[in-house]
Amino acid sequence: MRNRDPGPARRQVWGPRLLGSVRVFASVHDRRKGFLIAGGAIFPCALGRGGIGTLKREGDGRTPRAALPLRSVLYRADRIGRPRTLLPVRAITPRDAWCDDATDRRYNRLIDRPPGEAEERLTRDDHLYDVIVELGWNDAPVIRGRGSAIFWHLARPGFTPTAGCVAVAGHVFAKVLPRLARHCRIMVR
Repeated sequence: MRNRDPGPARRQVWGPRLLGSVRVFASVHDRRKGFLIAGGAIFPCALGRGGIGTLKREGDGRTPRAALPLRSVLYRADRIGRPRTLLPVRAITPRDAWCDDATDRRYNRLIDRPPGEAEERLTRDDHLYDVIVELGWNDAPVIRGRGSAIFWHLARPGFTPTAGCVAVAGHVFAKVLPRLARHCRIMVR
């Protein structure tokens, strides 16, 4: 009996499996640096200046120990092309900012502010926010003072500490974002 081609309607195309989770853990040598594991790949990352912590407060510099859902991808269209991902994607505008003022009713939200008025402006001169993955921290519900703007973004040279985010080299986003399932989480341990 001959093997017959089942035709395009019945042919299965196998590609890389989508990732339901990505793991992050601190280095044993420096708690402000760590590793991000996506599938079988391991990448260095920067963590908050306070390392990973269970109790998170605004301004403490800790990366929260939690299972953080990936909410959306924000990117600088004037610097890079649209990222390939199944997550919701939006280009950053010059008016975009993140509210980190615990007294503001818009605390821990993306807000529209004229340039120069916000504490956490998303259009930066450096390249840290050329790609941002918004992580679901303190957003369902928002508790004032429990921490805001926990992002997965680009790292500084030398992987210097963040204000509480997870930061990686640019090539990591190109490799990992297309492989993330729509309901993926970052497991910070």
